[in-house]
Amino acid sequence: MSVHAEQKPWTVPALAEAKRQGRRLAMLTAYDAGFARVMDREGIDLVLVGDSLGMVVQGHDSTLPVTVADMAYHTAAVARVLKQALLVSDLPFQSDATPERALDASVVLLQAGAQMVKLEGAGHKLDVIRFLAARDIPVCSHLGLTPQSVLKLGGFRVQGREAQAAAQLLADAQATVEAGASLLVLECVPTPLAQKITAAVSVPTIGIGAGPHCDGQVLVMHDFLGLDSGHRRPRFVKDFLAEGGSVAGAVRAYAAAVRDGSYPDAEHAYA
Repeated sequence: MSVHAEQKPWTVPALAEAKRQGRRLAMLTAYDAGFARVMDREGIDLVLVGDSLGMVVQGHDSTLPVTVADMAYHTAAVARVLKQALLVSDLPFQSDATPERALDASVVLLQAGAQMVKLEGAGHKLDVIRFLAARDIPVCSHLGLTPQSVLKLGGFRVQGREAQAAAQLLADAQATVEAGASLLVLECVPTPLAQKITAAVSVPTIGIGAGPHCDGQVLVMHDFLGLDSGHRRPRFVKDFLAEGGSVAGAVRAYAAAVRDGSYPDAEHAYA
């Protein structure tokens, strides 16, 4: 039996209500039915089928080679077993280059079982968000370190440390919400900036390397289980399998730590 059997299935409007109530959201990535089933049963609120699968599942050095077909395959596998968690799927590299392309890709992912699509960046992506939101497709914005921009950024680096960059990131966050985003992921952002953004926007923020003041947290499944992904271990990663003793125990420990605010702490954040 689910440890959150009393919890109704998550919906997009319920996310906004969670922010208003101060309820922290626990999110993890999953790529197959087996792990997704455990996450759903043990109280994870949102499951992300991330294009991170390119690195942790397919063995690439970045997320750039991932295709819409890859995302649809893994989305369908996860969607078949979720009962309560809300399923978010990434729009892979350049599938959201234009509003029309983003719509085509989003339809594929929603028909595979996703309830929301995630896209990276602001700028011209604001038109994409507006286009999708106007067509009743829920959107999660992803700002800060955006892995699909790794070539432009020159690597996986903390974003928003300089005053001008911080101001731009805040403006971008507000703009994506105004454009229609229902959720906002902040990756590798200094804690004070993430706290400021969280207070400034009406939708929940989900942090990954963005400190403890976001409305929720997300980790890549392989990282939270302490598995070697073949890449440098980010500062914000914590091995919950060592603490939980089993996959189910790790999920419970992670969800509890997110909800009581003990994860992330200063050791897992950027100043």
